Amino acid sequence: MKNLTTFNLSVPASVLDDLKNRLKNTRWPGEAEGSGWNFGTSETYLKELVDYWINKYDWSKQEAELNKYPQYTTDVNGVKIHFQYIKGKGENSKPLLLTHGWPDSYFRFHKIIALLTEGDQSFDLVIPSIPGFGFSEKTAMDTEAVAGLWKTLMTENLGYPKFYAAGGDIGMGVTKALASKYPEVLAGVHFTDVGYPMGQEDPDTMTDAEKQFAQFVQQWWYSEGAYAMLHSSKPQSLAYGLNDSPAALAAWILSFGNAGASPDILEEAFGGRDELLTNIMIYWVTETIATSVRMYKVDAIAQWTGAKPLQKSNVPAGVAVFPREAQFPKEWAERFVHVVSFKKMEKGGHFAALEVPDTFAKELRSFFYSIP
Repeated sequence: MKNLTTFNLSVPASVLDDLKNRLKNTRWPGEAEGSGWNFGTSETYLKELVDYWINKYDWSKQEAELNKYPQYTTDVNGVKIHFQYIKGKGENSKPLLLTHGWPDSYFRFHKIIALLTEGDQSFDLVIPSIPGFGFSEKTAMDTEAVAGLWKTLMTENLGYPKFYAAGGDIGMGVTKALASKYPEVLAGVHFTDVGYPMGQEDPDTMTDAEKQFAQFVQQWWYSEGAYAMLHSSKPQSLAYGLNDSPAALAAWILSFGNAGASPDILEEAFGGRDELLTNIMIYWVTETIATSVRMYKVDAIAQWTGAKPLQKSNVPAGVAVFPREAQFPKEWAERFVHVVSFKKMEKGGHFAALEVPDTFAKELRSFFYSIP
């Protein structure tokens, strides 16, 4: 290991006082009578959540929980990277890199740390914050550039000649790029999604199941995809409001979460009310919502300027499809990765590691210990 600096999270009281003042002084826009969540995040719900945030949510307790596991910062190719690094207790722990997405953070994997570092089939867990998110450097980088940083972090900074990797959402893209560009250092990869049809596929090469999936995705983008279109086109315009108003930040993140979970299980889908707010707090105290959404634009620019499509990887891949995620067929996954395990899970959604940690940890352990 080289160039590691111990990191301990400690948010100044002035930041927390400012947060409470902003929450108390929220200018509520009003909502159409009886609209519920049909126009976006429910104001009725959000007011109740903000009241809890002000009066009952205990950041000091959450901060202590986040500091429970070792964290570091290091320089990787000139970029400051924050990451958790927890050694497994087994004799032959496997090195496993876990990459989060949006609108979550490294906290996505908090509940599975203890589950994956205990016992004989344990892992050395490396859980970084993507640049522009959380406590890493506040700069937006494209997905393939992040994959390059992760390769250097694992092989040079931490000294693992070969490792395993898993991710969903943006973390899926990073993990897929790792396997495609650096197969020599990847022993296995795991995904909860593999990407979506974007209208560029040749219909003649698609199975009926893939065509049905493409139709579902097209309908989903029309009804729920506004967030990604905004992030990919006008992230700076959006960022002013989200960085200035914690209520607005919560509303935007909740709106995305509601796309994959009905209102009655929305908090459960994020792992619980406190977990939901802790995730939002990480964006707020670091002021990284702007750089996090900017990543979509940076990725879009890379595609517009002729970035070559990633080649299909031969690295062994496991895929777990949770029921509240888009239900893609196995053959769709096989277009991009070398699928050796494909499972339809019984419960969970986009943030499965927070919502059903036991199930998610069992799936990762089962897959990664089934391959060399």
